[in-house]
Amino acid sequence: MHELAFVFAGLVVGLVVGLTGVGGGSLMTPLLIFVFGVKPHLAIGTDLLFAAFTKLGGTVQLTRKRAVDWRIVLQMAAGSIPASLVTLAALQRLGPASPATTTLMTTTLGLALLLTAAATFYKVLRGKATPASIAPELLAQATRPRHWALPVAFGAVVGTLVTLTSVGAGAIGVIVLMLLYPALPLSRIVAADIAHAVPLTLVAGLGHASLGSVDWSLLGWLLAGSLPGIWLGTHLMHRTPERVIRSLLSALLAYAGAKLIAI
Repeated sequence: MHELAFVFAGLVVGLVVGLTGVGGGSLMTPLLIFVFGVKPHLAIGTDLLFAAFTKLGGTVQLTRKRAVDWRIVLQMAAGSIPASLVTLAALQRLGPASPATTTLMTTTLGLALLLTAAATFYKVLRGKATPASIAPELLAQATRPRHWALPVAFGAVVGTLVTLTSVGAGAIGVIVLMLLYPALPLSRIVAADIAHAVPLTLVAGLGHASLGSVDWSLLGWLLAGSLPGIWLGTHLMHRTPERVIRSLLSALLAYAGAKLIAI
């Protein structure tokens, strides 16, 4: 019975991700903790690999459309991947299931969900203000940050946050890129964020797996539901009130974040 519930949870999360583009970690991790009673370190580790596999398909599709700016992906990864490895080393020393680590993870996860809620609402308000397209001759300039260290530094923050909580590679990553590359269309920002999330969540997820923090059977059931859910969501995207859904999601994420911090 639990298996069918996990498949349904994956389907629902995949559907919402396909409809809105909101990162699956901000939805799946609190769902696993609050609804299914999965321990935080297992929920986070499993969700990281869940995110890597689900976003890999999107990255392949976006690459075929030449929508991914790999310069941005490499700049962010230069900060996020080393930060993820350092965070994994710290988790190994502390013990991923220790009370201190559990408190750190749940508190940081609560803060990350509050940030994601704010970022999702910000995207509702400001998403339409970003340019819809860009001339090819202006693309090189638009993908060049004010200083080379800025995407590396922000990438390190995102990498640490994602490794600790599995949250941050979606809505938070998009807002970071919107601030760093304001001349880029939102579609290219989202594409770069999805592509950057794949190596980051894969490294962090495999690191958690080496610590014993991944439930492989749970991962399989979630993927069985999420992959058709994402496909369905992307096909229904233009038929649903996206701004309303995002506003409701931001309120839900804020509630979950506040509840985790209170715990």
